[in-house]
Amino acid sequence: MATQIRRTRSESRILAAASDLFYEHGLRGVGIDQVIATSGISKSTLYAHFRSKDDLVAAYLRATDDSWMRQLQDSAAAAGDDPAAQLVGLFDALLDAFDRHGFFGCPFISAAVESGIDSQARAITREHVQRRQAWLAGLCAAAGAPDPDRLASHVGFLIDGALAGGRLQQDRSVVDAAKRAAADAVDSIPRS
Repeated sequence: MATQIRRTRSESRILAAASDLFYEHGLRGVGIDQVIATSGISKSTLYAHFRSKDDLVAAYLRATDDSWMRQLQDSAAAAGDDPAAQLVGLFDALLDAFDRHGFFGCPFISAAVESGIDSQARAITREHVQRRQAWLAGLCAAAGAPDPDRLASHVGFLIDGALAGGRLQQDRSVVDAAKRAAADAVDSIPRS
C-alpha cells in the first residue's frame, strides 16, 4: 500500500509541475529536465510513470480537459437553473482563469498549434472540443435555441476567441466582450 501511495504522489507531483510549465511555456518550450527539476523527482521516477514526453503531454491534456470542463460547468451552474443564463455564466470560468493566472491562453489551442496533425496531443484536443461542443449544444437545446448546434458553435467560437485574444492582448476586457456577445446571442433565442 505504501508503494502505491508513493507512486500516486510522485505522479501527481510530476503532473502538477508539467501542467504549470506546459501552460506557461507551451509544449515545445518545456523539456523533460525542467519537469524533473520542478517536480523534484528523479528521471527514473518520471519514466516509471510516463514512458515519453508524449505520454506526459497526453496525461496533462486529459487532466486539463477534465478540470476545464468542470470549471465551465461549475460557472454555468452558478448562474442558476436557466440554461440561457448558464450559457452566459460559463464565461465566468474564463474570467476566473484570467484573474487566477494572468492569461496564457487555452492549453488546447496551444497544443493544437504545437503538435503534429496525427499526434496524440492533437487527438485529445479534438476530443476536448467535441466534448465541450456536445455539452454546449445540450445547453443551447435546453435554452430553446431553434438550431442548438449553430448557437453552440457560436458560443464555442466566443470561448476560443476570448482565450486566444486574452493571450495576445493580456487584457481581461477581451473575455468581458466575449461574455457580452454570448449574452446577445442568447437574448436572440425566440421566447415562447
